[in-house]
Amino acid sequence: MTLTPDDLPSDLASALAALRAEREARLQAEALIAHLQLMIEKLKREKYGQRSERTARLIEQMELQLDELVTAASEDELAAAVAATESGNARAFTRKRPVRKPWPEDIERERVVIDPPTTCTCCGGARLSKLGEDVTGTLEEIPRRFKLIETVREKFTCRDCGTISQSPAPFHATPRGFIGPTLLATILFDKFGMHAPLNRQSTRFKAEGIDMPVTTLADQVGHGTFALKPVFDLIESHVLAAERLHGDDTTVPILAKGKCATGRIWTYVRDDGPFAGPAPPAAVYYASGDRRGEHPQKHLAGFAGILQCDCYGGFEPLFDPQRKEQPITPAFCFAHARRGFFELADIAKKTRDGKKGKPVSPIALEAVRRLDALFEIERAINGRSADERRALRQEKSKPLLDDMQAWLLRERETLSRSAEVLKPINYMLRRWADFARFLEDGRICLSNNAAERALRGIALGRRNWTFAGSQRGADRAAVILTLIATATARLNDVDPKAWLADVLARIADLPASRLHELLPWEWKHLQEADKPADQQAA
Repeated sequence: MTLTPDDLPSDLASALAALRAEREARLQAEALIAHLQLMIEKLKREKYGQRSERTARLIEQMELQLDELVTAASEDELAAAVAATESGNARAFTRKRPVRKPWPEDIERERVVIDPPTTCTCCGGARLSKLGEDVTGTLEEIPRRFKLIETVREKFTCRDCGTISQSPAPFHATPRGFIGPTLLATILFDKFGMHAPLNRQSTRFKAEGIDMPVTTLADQVGHGTFALKPVFDLIESHVLAAERLHGDDTTVPILAKGKCATGRIWTYVRDDGPFAGPAPPAAVYYASGDRRGEHPQKHLAGFAGILQCDCYGGFEPLFDPQRKEQPITPAFCFAHARRGFFELADIAKKTRDGKKGKPVSPIALEAVRRLDALFEIERAINGRSADERRALRQEKSKPLLDDMQAWLLRERETLSRSAEVLKPINYMLRRWADFARFLEDGRICLSNNAAERALRGIALGRRNWTFAGSQRGADRAAVILTLIATATARLNDVDPKAWLADVLARIADLPASRLHELLPWEWKHLQEADKPADQQAA
């Protein structure tokens, strides 16, 4: 319990003892805060292991707990300072804080200089010489401001022939120029990037003095999506031209015929960074009303490379050697395979679920250990060329994988048909050639985590926006998600709002031959080239 000045004992010795006890409690809180911060960072960096959505929920819970602890620690620190002052000679408790990162160099700055002293605080003399200065940086917010841009086109009439002449209307991001490109980019990013539904955005606009009904916002979203479709088409072409793709899907509620049906959002990610490929990373999304195999078969009809995915049956026709187009080469995800074993070896989960009497499978535990050894090798070779990765895998990974296959075959012979661990064993052994393909091709990754990361935001955001209003609404979401996901820090490190605003402002006046300049990675290079030399060096 935090002591207040009124709670302090009347005698100094008791007050000091109480302060020491309270300080000990705060030190324990500090240790818990540090532990939570460490666990959160560890979970954020975790690439392999638990299902991404479950991990994300755990991070949210821990961050909420951390928020409560840090807030309480700050209040206690202030209360301790007051208590120390009241006690006379007790040293106030000071909480350790992490080193704050510097503010961005391009942030707007305002310098407020406090009137300096005119006389010496000690002797009263007026002969003062400046020694230096202390600067305190305080981050402040300027409330969002709106401005109405009035574009005036004067009309002139010819005195000779009576014809009226007027300058052509400039391009606007939406018809009649109702909303500017920056504001439209904010609406699109808040809806599809930050998962703020239009009804919540409308409420916020109203609180800020702007009447913007949901119908108006929805109309503008439709116009913005239509204007941005050519950029989506360019990203789609870039992604499907890859040598290797990551593919996955997640559920999305879609309103249909008075009920909410379970649709899917599919993603295909091009990321050549793990094998030092020069092509920029990008992701494309599609929406469908169900999970029938015809959807990925349609998405990848023109693709003929390596597809990293789970063992979903809808992909199987794409791998058929008799396929009319060139067959796609499968490379299955070891992270998916590991989960089957991990669930049988997860001691913590069994304890939480009250299954203390159910023993952990020693075979599953050993399988997890063997798979983790393969992942450890992958972490060391990430970012090297495809040839280097293949050579190191042949040297280090192949003996481990060959030994694991032989071990799984031996263990399977000893198991009954009802053994739970038989399912993950067969999951791998029946597809062993497609799992082991990474040994022969350095472009292949061991997991499909790139696609799972691309879907994580959707899995978290769908709880906010509840459902897509229709199949067209889901398709519209897929277009904007493609743009935002390709731009963001995870892939191309571009500010999505600034990029979308610039694209919306320029796309109509740009000839088709230069549309590629609007792609996030091209746009970023052009922006950096336009910076002054001193900023580029920084």
